[in-house]
Amino acid sequence: MRRGSQAATPTGGRHRASRPDRVGRALRRALLATVAPALVLGLVGWILLRTWSGHVVDLAVDRAALLWVVVGIAVLWSLWIALIWRTYARNRTQPAPTLVRVAGALGVALMCAAVSAPMAVGARYAVVQRDLIGSIFAGEVSATAPKVTKADPWGGRDRVNVLLLGGDGAIHRPGVRTDSVILASISTKTGRTVLFSLPRNLRDVPFKAGSKLAALYPNGFTDGSQQPNANYFLNAVYRDVPLLHPGVLGRSDNEGADAVKLAVAGALGIRVDYYVLVNLAGFQQLVDAIGGITVNINEPVPIGGNTDAHIPPDSYLQPGPNQKLNGFKALWYTRGRYGSTDYKRMERQRCAINAIVAEASPVQLLKRYTRLAQASKDIVRTDIPQQLLSAFVDLADKVKGQPIKSVSFERSDEFDPNAPDFDYVHTAVQAALFPARVSIPTGGSTAAATVGSPGATAQTPSGTATTDTAPARLSDAADDCAYHPVGDAAAG
Repeated sequence: MRRGSQAATPTGGRHRASRPDRVGRALRRALLATVAPALVLGLVGWILLRTWSGHVVDLAVDRAALLWVVVGIAVLWSLWIALIWRTYARNRTQPAPTLVRVAGALGVALMCAAVSAPMAVGARYAVVQRDLIGSIFAGEVSATAPKVTKADPWGGRDRVNVLLLGGDGAIHRPGVRTDSVILASISTKTGRTVLFSLPRNLRDVPFKAGSKLAALYPNGFTDGSQQPNANYFLNAVYRDVPLLHPGVLGRSDNEGADAVKLAVAGALGIRVDYYVLVNLAGFQQLVDAIGGITVNINEPVPIGGNTDAHIPPDSYLQPGPNQKLNGFKALWYTRGRYGSTDYKRMERQRCAINAIVAEASPVQLLKRYTRLAQASKDIVRTDIPQQLLSAFVDLADKVKGQPIKSVSFERSDEFDPNAPDFDYVHTAVQAALFPARVSIPTGGSTAAATVGSPGATAQTPSGTATTDTAPARLSDAADDCAYHPVGDAAAG
């Protein structure tokens, strides 16, 4: 009896030490302490995303809230790790063989690592996001940005107009020439977007009526000479106005950007609310950060080369549908001009914007977020205030679901960048934005009123310059950027 009772007693020291299944039970309970909170947190997160997605977005673009997110993650991580270890320690047998204890400790360490990894990633994303917001949306003082509130981000207006500038050189240094000038006019209700492209060599650009620059240049941005002067083209406004008239616009952290906004507003006849300047050299990093872009190439696009200096390109991007371009190739896709025209380049720039919008899926952005954030810090500058970030995120989601239209002011019978008819430009802009309200003159810019077809000839590897004669017209970016090979590419 005595021997049997000893054998049946579960608390006998010898038997207790030789039963690793107690350690297994402790590990199973520790695993439950790992999985159960994860399931609860996942369910809570899913509910929040489904029911309070707007508040989640607000949280993601609020620097103070992001700091609390980091603190909350650290506290939650500490409590969770403590729960796992405490659960294991309370349920494992003491003492246990060394090998069993080591195996149990390794099992618990793996559970803690499984918990720590996503927590660390979440905290890192929060820190990176907070740094990104502080770097790009640093509250730049603007002399031209509208006065709005977070409660009414668009000031009661139906459209918000954002000027997209591409320039060579660092974004915070003087001397930048804005060789890419595109205004995105976005419906705040539907997200429908129209892109207006202006040539970089546009002359006599009028500044917005009533502005101080309009008073200084009543005949537009010109030196009064009949001969073209590159220092008075549209792409020189950003660089030269602050040098010629420092402080003329009042308090401003970026006088060049404010001057270009006023120039584009005068040229197009509509207000310009905000600007986004992208360093074209850094554009390569941005494209690489999102994993590249996919475009259709309809004719050879030069890589390098200088037409004026008779320096041939190093190579060409060859024609073909659905070409996946890395950052370097995407950069030359948007910049290549040897033997071609600015208008061809403007068209490719619009296609690149369309490709970026299409490529920027939430999954892809999340996978490459830290690289994208770092690239953006170095190459992007804007006067969009932090308080409007949530509204712009919501608007961007609407834009992605709508086709993008575009109007390019190219050399034609109605438009000449050397002697521009800005009344025609204003009418074309209004027709594109409000087609039901405007009667467009011959050669106007609605799709229905388009007269003739683009007269551009193919750019060839021989470097022969071509001439575009297409009238300004409203078109669908998807159609413009489709695969329509021309010249030798079509014959092949």
